[in-house]
Amino acid sequence: MNWNIPNILTWLRILMIPLFVGVFYCPESALPEQTRNLYATLIFAFAAITDWLDGYLARALNQTSSFGAFLDPVADKLMVAAALIVLVEFDRVGAVVALIIIGREIAISALREWMAGLGQRQSVAVAFLGKIKTASQMIAILFLLYYKPIATLDVPRIGGWLMYLAAFLTLLSMAYYLKLAWPQMRDR
Repeated sequence: MNWNIPNILTWLRILMIPLFVGVFYCPESALPEQTRNLYATLIFAFAAITDWLDGYLARALNQTSSFGAFLDPVADKLMVAAALIVLVEFDRVGAVVALIIIGREIAISALREWMAGLGQRQSVAVAFLGKIKTASQMIAILFLLYYKPIATLDVPRIGGWLMYLAAFLTLLSMAYYLKLAWPQMRDR
C-alpha cells in the first residue's frame, strides 16, 4: 500500500468511525444530548469532506492506486452504515430505510466486483443518479445527526424527507445498475 495523502485520508475516515459511534454512547453527564449530536454531525461532515478531498488529491497529485480505489468506497460505506445504524438505534431512521440503503450498497459493490472480473466494470460505473442519491443521503444523515431546528428550519423533518428520498433513489439507482448489468448476468 502507498502511504500517500489520499490513502491516509481514507484510513483516517475509517479510524473516525469508532469515535463517531462512541460520541453517541457518552453519558449525558459527560456530553449533553445536543452536544453529542453536534460532535457526531461535525465528525460525519469531516469524514464527508475527506471523502471528496482524497479523491480530488489522488487525481490532482497523480497518486491514484488500485488499493486506494478499493479502500475509498469501503470507507464510505462503513461510515454511512455506522451512521444509519446509530440513527436507527436512536429512532431517527426506520430500520427498513437503513436496510434498503445498506443492502443496496453491498449488492452494487458485489455487482461491480463481479463485472470487474468480467472486464466490464465501466458498464456499471457511478452514474449521475447515484451522485444525486449520495448527496440526498449525506445531507439527510447530517440533518438527522444534528436533529435540532435551526431558526425556522425543521431539521429533523427535512432530514427525514431527504432520507426517504435517498431510499427511493437508492432503489431506483439499484434498478438502473442491474439493468446495465443484465446482459452480462443473463449470459452467464
